[in-house]
Amino acid sequence: MPAAGRLLALLLVSTAGIALAQEPAKSELEQCARLADPKERLACFDRLVPAPTTTEEPATRETPMPPEARVSAEAERGSSLIGERWGIGILDRDSRFDLRSHKGSYLLLARYSNAPNTLPTSPTKPPLSAPLDIDQTEAKFQLSFKVRLADFEHVVDGVPPAALWVGYTQQSHWQVYNPQVSRPFRETNYEPELMLAFFPDQTAFGWRWRLLALGLDHQSNGQSDPLSRSWNRVYLLFGIERPNLGLLIRPWVRINEDYDRDDNPDITRYLGYGDITAVYTHGDHTYSLLGRYNPASGKGAVQAAWSFPLQRTVHGYLQLFSGYGESLIDYNWRQTTIGIGISISDAL
Repeated sequence: MPAAGRLLALLLVSTAGIALAQEPAKSELEQCARLADPKERLACFDRLVPAPTTTEEPATRETPMPPEARVSAEAERGSSLIGERWGIGILDRDSRFDLRSHKGSYLLLARYSNAPNTLPTSPTKPPLSAPLDIDQTEAKFQLSFKVRLADFEHVVDGVPPAALWVGYTQQSHWQVYNPQVSRPFRETNYEPELMLAFFPDQTAFGWRWRLLALGLDHQSNGQSDPLSRSWNRVYLLFGIERPNLGLLIRPWVRINEDYDRDDNPDITRYLGYGDITAVYTHGDHTYSLLGRYNPASGKGAVQAAWSFPLQRTVHGYLQLFSGYGESLIDYNWRQTTIGIGISISDAL
């Protein structure tokens, strides 16, 4: 073989040897593949086959977070009052059938009225034969929650996400300090609701529009004549907010009944055609204000409340009410009440 040919053959053999030396043995790769632990198996392969080097510079800009992810994170942080209570943006898990606060749950251990309604009346009911024996001081409690039944994400282009909810509120007035009449429950109101809620998430003039709901509401006290009271209504619920401040605007239309079968035909004269609820948080303190007014009759009511921290999720609660309709039996009775107790959840 010529000298040039021998030199070429020597170079080829040397190159092949170097390449074989750089490649891991087949038996070593098989040993790595037989490792059961994924972390150990990956570490074994990394030792045999080092990762290729790159000359690309690492990215200096973070990948922007999708809007829905930002909403989800915001709701989980609790920075959005309406978002937290309506589960807006909770996309990382199925939150259907979770109980959420609706109109607030509380217990007033003592509630004082300046003018108890001892002779409840209604235009379609006969008057009572004698006044009721009612103490000015009683206990009052409310339980209110809602549950999401179904989600509707991007069903139609241009329509915001929506959810179907059911809600329930029960408010009771208990004459617990009145042993002369065996401490009865003076009045209990039952209020189931069905709500289709949309979540627009639009911003204007410093306010964020988070909620638009269409609701069907029934409220009754479950008593027999002449103390039976009930009504049905359809409402729209607008929810807007700013940092630490939520505002719910709820106009309604009553579903009328035949006059003779109506327990309280003039109820809108006193309760009007809507209400507004404002909730403001400052640290662990929550302040709420509910108002309603009928300009045609000049009747209305206002309810103010303050929730302050006691221990963990239990808060102290102070409530002041003045006007008509604190309960259904008192829909046409004006009084001022003040009560103190504990709060489990706030209204919004």
